[in-house]
Amino acid sequence: VQLQASGGGLVQAGDSRRLSCVASGRTFGLGVMGWFRQAPGKARDYVGAIMWSSGHTYFDDSVNGRFTISRDNAKNTVYLQMNSLKPDDTAVYYCAAGRGAGKGANEYLYWGQGTLVTVSS
Repeated sequence: VQLQASGGGLVQAGDSRRLSCVASGRTFGLGVMGWFRQAPGKARDYVGAIMWSSGHTYFDDSVNGRFTISRDNAKNTVYLQMNSLKPDDTAVYYCAAGRGAGKGANEYLYWGQGTLVTVSS
Protein backbone atom coordinates (compact mmCIF):
# COMPACT_ATOMS: atom_id res chain seq x y z
CA VAL A 1 0.00 0.00 0.00
CA GLN A 2 1.28 3.44 -0.91
CA LEU A 3 -0.07 6.69 0.43
CA GLN A 4 0.54 10.03 -1.21
CA ALA A 5 -0.30 13.13 0.80
CA SER A 6 -0.49 16.57 -0.78
CA GLY A 7 -1.92 20.04 -0.31
CA GLY A 8 0.38 21.58 2.23
CA GLY A 9 1.67 25.11 2.01
CA LEU A 10 1.88 28.49 3.69
CA VAL A 11 -1.36 30.03 4.92
CA GLN A 12 -2.42 32.88 7.15
CA ALA A 13 -4.05 32.39 10.53
CA GLY A 14 -7.78 32.01 10.06
CA ASP A 15 -7.43 30.56 6.57
CA SER A 16 -8.54 27.15 5.39
CA ARG A 17 -6.58 24.42 3.67
CA ARG A 18 -7.47 21.02 2.32
CA LEU A 19 -5.06 18.12 2.33
CA SER A 20 -5.49 15.02 0.22
CA CYS A 21 -4.23 11.51 0.62
CA VAL A 22 -4.42 9.00 -2.20
CA ALA A 23 -4.09 5.32 -1.40
CA SER A 24 -2.88 2.85 -3.99
CA GLY A 25 -1.86 -0.77 -4.09
CA ARG A 26 -3.50 -3.52 -2.09
CA THR A 27 -5.89 -1.37 -0.10
CA PHE A 28 -8.51 -4.08 0.40
CA GLY A 29 -9.00 -4.75 4.09
CA LEU A 30 -7.83 -1.39 5.28
CA GLY A 31 -10.63 -0.08 7.45
CA VAL A 32 -9.45 3.34 8.45
CA MET A 33 -7.46 6.30 7.25
CA GLY A 34 -5.96 8.50 9.88
CA TRP A 35 -4.27 11.88 9.94
CA PHE A 36 -1.41 12.75 12.24
CA ARG A 37 0.79 15.79 12.54
CA GLN A 38 4.22 16.52 13.85
CA ALA A 39 5.32 19.99 14.82
CA PRO A 40 9.05 20.83 14.93
CA GLY A 41 10.65 19.24 17.96
CA LYS A 42 7.47 17.50 19.05
CA ALA A 43 5.99 14.05 18.90
CA ARG A 44 3.66 12.89 16.17
CA ASP A 45 0.11 13.59 17.31
CA TYR A 46 -3.21 12.13 16.28
CA VAL A 47 -5.50 14.52 14.40
CA GLY A 48 -8.40 12.36 13.36
CA ALA A 49 -9.54 9.41 11.28
CA ILE A 50 -12.28 8.20 8.98
CA MET A 51 -13.67 4.74 8.46
CA TRP A 52 -13.62 3.76 4.80
CA SER A 53 -16.91 1.88 4.86
CA SER A 54 -19.15 3.98 7.09
CA GLY A 55 -17.54 7.39 6.74
CA HIS A 56 -17.63 7.77 10.51
CA THR A 57 -15.04 10.26 11.70
CA TYR A 58 -13.09 10.80 14.87
CA PHE A 59 -11.13 13.85 15.95
CA ASP A 60 -8.73 14.96 18.59
CA ASP A 61 -10.13 17.66 20.85
CA SER A 62 -7.54 20.13 19.59
CA VAL A 63 -9.11 20.20 16.12
CA ASN A 64 -12.69 19.13 16.76
CA GLY A 65 -15.06 21.65 15.21
CA ARG A 66 -12.38 23.13 12.96
CA PHE A 67 -11.22 20.13 10.94
CA THR A 68 -13.29 17.66 8.98
CA ILE A 69 -12.37 14.47 7.18
CA SER A 70 -14.10 13.04 4.14
CA ARG A 71 -13.40 10.30 1.67
CA ASP A 72 -14.01 9.43 -1.95
CA ASN A 73 -14.04 5.65 -2.09
CA ALA A 74 -14.04 5.59 -5.87
CA LYS A 75 -10.80 7.56 -5.93
CA ASN A 76 -9.28 5.90 -2.84
CA THR A 77 -8.77 9.41 -1.55
CA VAL A 78 -9.24 10.94 1.86
CA TYR A 79 -9.38 14.66 2.54
CA LEU A 80 -8.53 16.67 5.62
CA GLN A 81 -10.33 20.01 5.51
CA MET A 82 -8.74 22.43 7.94
CA ASN A 83 -10.59 25.62 8.82
CA SER A 84 -9.79 28.52 11.15
CA LEU A 85 -6.15 27.58 11.10
CA LYS A 86 -3.91 28.74 13.92
CA PRO A 87 -0.13 29.07 14.14
CA ASP A 88 -0.22 26.08 16.52
CA ASP A 89 -1.49 23.97 13.62
CA THR A 90 1.87 24.36 11.90
CA ALA A 91 3.22 20.87 11.36
CA VAL A 92 4.00 18.17 8.87
CA TYR A 93 0.76 16.33 8.28
CA TYR A 94 0.80 12.61 7.64
CA CYS A 95 -1.89 10.28 6.44
CA ALA A 96 -1.81 6.69 7.58
CA ALA A 97 -3.82 3.57 6.86
CA GLY A 98 -4.79 0.82 9.24
CA ARG A 99 -7.51 -1.59 10.24
CA GLY A 100 -8.81 -0.13 13.47
CA ALA A 101 -9.75 3.40 14.46
CA GLY A 102 -7.16 3.80 17.15
CA LYS A 103 -5.37 6.98 18.07
CA GLY A 104 -1.92 5.51 18.45
CA ALA A 105 0.52 5.91 15.61
CA ASN A 106 1.74 2.36 16.14
CA GLU A 107 -1.73 1.07 15.26
CA TYR A 108 -1.37 2.22 11.67
CA LEU A 109 0.33 0.05 9.11
CA TYR A 110 1.14 2.36 6.24
CA TRP A 111 2.22 5.98 6.13
CA GLY A 112 2.40 8.73 3.58
CA GLN A 113 5.42 10.95 3.23
CA GLY A 114 3.92 13.98 4.94
CA THR A 115 3.03 17.43 3.72
CA LEU A 116 4.03 20.63 5.52
CA VAL A 117 1.44 23.15 6.58
CA THR A 118 2.76 26.45 7.88
CA VAL A 119 0.34 28.89 9.47
CA SER A 120 1.62 32.42 9.88
CA SER A 121 0.18 34.84 12.41
